[in-house]
Amino acid sequence: MSLNRCEQQVFDYLQGHPEERHYWQMKFQTVTKAAADDHVAATRLESELWRYYEERSAVASPFKETVQREGLRRTSMKNLAELLIRLWVEPRSKKKADVAHD
Repeated sequence: MSLNRCEQQVFDYLQGHPEERHYWQMKFQTVTKAAADDHVAATRLESELWRYYEERSAVASPFKETVQREGLRRTSMKNLAELLIRLWVEPRSKKKADVAHD
């Protein structure tokens, strides 16, 4: 999966900051468990990841420097949300199809 520059910055930042990563892992697990399916969860988490990027861009490197250089334009975080669901959330159990009996 290919991440855009903003997604990669968030991913790398979380890898280097265990407390932040733990917070997001718990958030991903909670949101995904409550959502109807992973697509719904990814949509919700994508917007939360963008708000996180905005918040970090005011106070933390490398976000701050990137925004100073390039400005702050809304960027999709959907690929990152989908990747983190795969990495951090137990796969949903498949419902067994009803088998017709003869």
